[in-house]
Amino acid sequence: MSTRAVRRALLSVSDKTGLVDLGRGLTDLGVELVSSGGTARALTDAGITVTPVDAVTGAPEMLDGRVKTLHPAIHAGILADRDNGEHMVALADQGIEPIDLVVVNLYPFVERPGIEMIDVGGPTMVRAAAKNHGSVAIVTDPDQYGALLDELRANDGALGDETRRALALEAFALTAAYDAAIVGWLQAGDDLPRHLVVPLERAETLRYGENPHQRAARYRERNAPPGWPERMVQHGGKELSYINELDAEASWTLVHRFDEPACVVVKHANPCGVALGVDVADAYRRAFACDALSAFGGVVAVNRELSGEAAEAIAGVFTEVVIAPGYEGAAREVLATKKNLRVLEAPAPGDPGLQLRPLESGFLVQEPDDVAIDRDEWSVVTKAAPTEEQWRDLMLAWRVCAATSSNSIVLAKDLQAVGIGSGQQSRVHAAEIAARKADGRAEGGVCASDAFFPFRDGVDAAVEAGVRAVIQPGGSVRDEEVVAAADEHGIAMVFTGQRHFRH
Repeated sequence: MSTRAVRRALLSVSDKTGLVDLGRGLTDLGVELVSSGGTARALTDAGITVTPVDAVTGAPEMLDGRVKTLHPAIHAGILADRDNGEHMVALADQGIEPIDLVVVNLYPFVERPGIEMIDVGGPTMVRAAAKNHGSVAIVTDPDQYGALLDELRANDGALGDETRRALALEAFALTAAYDAAIVGWLQAGDDLPRHLVVPLERAETLRYGENPHQRAARYRERNAPPGWPERMVQHGGKELSYINELDAEASWTLVHRFDEPACVVVKHANPCGVALGVDVADAYRRAFACDALSAFGGVVAVNRELSGEAAEAIAGVFTEVVIAPGYEGAAREVLATKKNLRVLEAPAPGDPGLQLRPLESGFLVQEPDDVAIDRDEWSVVTKAAPTEEQWRDLMLAWRVCAATSSNSIVLAKDLQAVGIGSGQQSRVHAAEIAARKADGRAEGGVCASDAFFPFRDGVDAAVEAGVRAVIQPGGSVRDEEVVAAADEHGIAMVFTGQRHFRH
């Protein structure tokens, strides 16, 4: 590994965290410091010798500080290739000294967006130093200061090629994310912006992808505040796989659509059990009972602290992931005995933002599906109206249906999903699957359909399962025929006016 000595450094930072310690460390190594503005004042106030930028450029700061470092005496010193003899002669002819280290962090545009927070000189220096990383080191984050000083001390004031290259990578990622934030700000309020620039950074390497031969990672948007996956704590079990992440997201999002103690069991991104209960132990047992066969190897999410009683019930079934907002001590002890069970503690999910789906050469983008629960906006279209108990079951079934792959049918009774038919090309087949899974438990219950019934056969299948109320969007050319079938059976039907396809 070849190294480059650091004899002269330019420091210009908005975030002064760690600045004085860095300045002292560099000075102790014999590095000359060049700085301007608030950075120079902070170093000088700490008793550290600094050469002002205007002493190097021979020009004062201008335009309220907009122009400080934009000068050949600075940028030639940064951009000169030390291995190019002509470059070095040109510097000597102009009396310009090389700059070996640039320490810059940018105006906090993400935190305080506005015209005056758009940094110009900072990104220019960052890009110049990163381009010339064969000769110059670029440091853009106070978290890098410690490792920088350690390497300089260990190598008699020099930095290796690999270090300079790694720092350059982070520098270009920083300026890319910074520009992306500005692009987003200039399109603020646009539902579907013309330019969607999403800077992503790898947040987690996953155990594997959908299959063990596929490598996978989770990425996060660099400019976004930490979401629940970043704030999550894993208390036990193996590292997460791609499917674990998808199922955890699906279960965690759905369980937080309920205010009451709730449990959701998900398998392959679809709920196979959902229920409300007097507590999470009761909710888990009722959710598990929806489809005990499919729940094997699933993900369990609850929206309350997990009790020891609930943990005992979960521990008796092979489960991949448990996710909860907290755990009683007894629950932690019980789940710790399951060595392969991933035990996740997480805050509630936030707003999902635009949804991206990869397509060759680009992405499909859409707004998130807002599942509105508002009886005042829904219409009872049959002679019979739902009872209050049926209304509660209809609202639960509607939420579950919207979270299930299309075509989907959900049967529910007593605040418990009892049959879920998902991912079918035919709606009547989805209804038949839901009825088969309900196995008679839907008698007197309700049915939700994510899209309209194109024919009466779906309603007939639901009634055959024992359903007494149906919720669906409506909007079919055969709505009259479908409503007439409901009236013929003497059941209630509610139109929501909103479809919830999910692919």
